[in-house]
Amino acid sequence: MGEHSANHRFASEVTSEPDHITRARAHALEIGAAPISATVGAQCAVLAAASRALNIVEIGTGAGVSGLWLLHGAPRATLTTIDKEPEHLGVARQSFAEAKIPAARARFITGRASEVLPRMNEASYDIVLVDADPEGVIDYVEHGLRLVRAGGTVLIPRVLANGGVSDPVRRDAVTTAFRTLIQETQASPAVIGALSIVGEGLLQLTTVPTE
Repeated sequence: MGEHSANHRFASEVTSEPDHITRARAHALEIGAAPISATVGAQCAVLAAASRALNIVEIGTGAGVSGLWLLHGAPRATLTTIDKEPEHLGVARQSFAEAKIPAARARFITGRASEVLPRMNEASYDIVLVDADPEGVIDYVEHGLRLVRAGGTVLIPRVLANGGVSDPVRRDAVTTAFRTLIQETQASPAVIGALSIVGEGLLQLTTVPTE
């Protein structure tokens, strides 16, 4: 086992997932959803806590797992979660109810993100998590950066495309989109970016407040 594989395995083994999120993960897997890993979820929770997030948007519900991780870190926040799959939103509702999340703290929107996001208020959210339709990730991140307040953060899991991003031979649409996103945001003066390689990867982009 290589050093990187050992580090990934160790990080996975030591990450403690709350019971209510583990139950939500089981529900998600039952319907074929692909929730974020516990290691990425824990990172999202830390960022939500550090930013003292009160308003969060999630593009792609993961059947509730990612939203519960974000609210775990920001227990006072209100989450708006968008998904085109009614079944995924239904399971998320069930998991939120089982976790005793007050109904007023979660808003579920059924629809395509490309149609919903343009109608949302800009500079109004602390965190936007983008986990849907990887082919459209660049457009979704652009919307996310518009929606977050100055100093707000956009989170993009799965950004390593199962190892494809680091393989220069891979040129498929999804890998190219993620690779372009990472390269362009790392070079942008408008954001402070960091790439975590734990789990499936997590790109973190915090907007630079203008003077």
